[in-house]
Amino acid sequence: MAHMIPPLMEPGKTTLLVVDDERNIRRTLRMVLEAEGYEVREAESAEEALPILETEPVDLGIFDVRLPGMDGLGLLSKARELWRDLPVIVISGHADTPDVVEAMRRGAVDFFGKPVDRDRVVVSVKNAISRRTLEGKMQALASRERRFDDEMLGESAAMQRLRQEIAKVAPTQGRVLILGESGSGKELIAQEIHRQSKRAGGPFVKVNCAAIPGELIESELFGHEKGSFSGAASRRRGQFEVAHGGTLFLDEIGDMSLAAQAKVLRALQTGEVTRVGSEKSFTVDVRVLAATNKELAAEVREGTFREDLFFRLNVVPIRSPALRERLEDVPLLAERFLQLACRENGLRPKPVDPEVLQRLSQHRWPGNVRELRNVCERLAIMSGERVTAADVPAEIGPRAAPPGPSGDGPALAQYGEVGLRELRDLVERDYILQKLEAHDWNITQAAQALGVERTNLHKKIKQHGLSRAARGLADPAPEE
Repeated sequence: MAHMIPPLMEPGKTTLLVVDDERNIRRTLRMVLEAEGYEVREAESAEEALPILETEPVDLGIFDVRLPGMDGLGLLSKARELWRDLPVIVISGHADTPDVVEAMRRGAVDFFGKPVDRDRVVVSVKNAISRRTLEGKMQALASRERRFDDEMLGESAAMQRLRQEIAKVAPTQGRVLILGESGSGKELIAQEIHRQSKRAGGPFVKVNCAAIPGELIESELFGHEKGSFSGAASRRRGQFEVAHGGTLFLDEIGDMSLAAQAKVLRALQTGEVTRVGSEKSFTVDVRVLAATNKELAAEVREGTFREDLFFRLNVVPIRSPALRERLEDVPLLAERFLQLACRENGLRPKPVDPEVLQRLSQHRWPGNVRELRNVCERLAIMSGERVTAADVPAEIGPRAAPPGPSGDGPALAQYGEVGLRELRDLVERDYILQKLEAHDWNITQAAQALGVERTNLHKKIKQHGLSRAARGLADPAPEE
């Protein structure tokens, strides 16, 4: 399936392919276009141009209608089979010939005649590039409009620290590994890093590594050649290539196969990618951000994640705080989600009783911001003219008291409807936190009380995202 929009380069990196059998025409076009900051590739025939189109990123083609061998119309058709929306401008010695009309019918975006007029060429190329850029932005805008939570909302200390970290790392080329629980907003952090970076004008491409079958992840990332495997009916551009000039966000990278990890590592080391079924490599200019809800250091020890890739990705680690660590942000988030849900479902905006926001602010939110958004949508749909405390589901509200020594069963209701694995993690987190606070965050004493090694406790603290500072406490005095 042909790719919709060719990759958008940064200014000065847009690549044009000029195909003309007249050397002087190619030389003139190269001089004019390079003076405007474009990169120019040349071919004197369609047969010479096709391998370039097949293996190299090209943003716009300029084809002469009359070529030896395959003519410009045939090359135009072949090019649009490869990349459906690749903009192509045709050159003709006679503007009114049937060939020009046929070229426009086949999808050419413009034409100019011979002899070449410098101003006409520059205007034609700039218009074609601008049109493609606008189409890409409109697609991105349409995707963004479909999102509920497309802003990093919150004024808590945790969110202020997060914004400061993003402001420092975004303008650089540093790779970022975003850590955090499912539903805590890791993708929003990646989007914000891209928005504040020098690549903001380029594409932001997301790949959910957990949602793609292991046998297809390499094709998704690097593309494939026609016939390279069963079902590969046509050439396909990979997401590394699509993200050229922008940012590639590898979400849930801890779920990627070891074979795919090896190829990603090579792409990070060399800046080159190779489509599945091809022996030819080509260079891409991509900033890679990655995210995971797993502890990759533990995955490395278990042999399920490459250590060298972990070090490549973990240049700047940023943690996405869980919603329970910034409960003071819940009213702001809830108000926004409720009104967005009303708008999305064709409902009039509804006032919200203060008791509703109080109840929501006292819940643990094991599913984080995603769970809050879903609850708010339910409230918007199922409530009357206003949202009242009676509309809030019974499981949403203040935490029950922690279970006593007897391990009273009813206290588990505080965790809501969660799976056994998540319940185990939540109980473990609460128990560790209880011991840490009981010993004023003295790691040695807390580890002794828990019956574990200090190194193991440090690992658990990091795994569960526990932080003395996040609870508004001063840093502990040195233990030794």
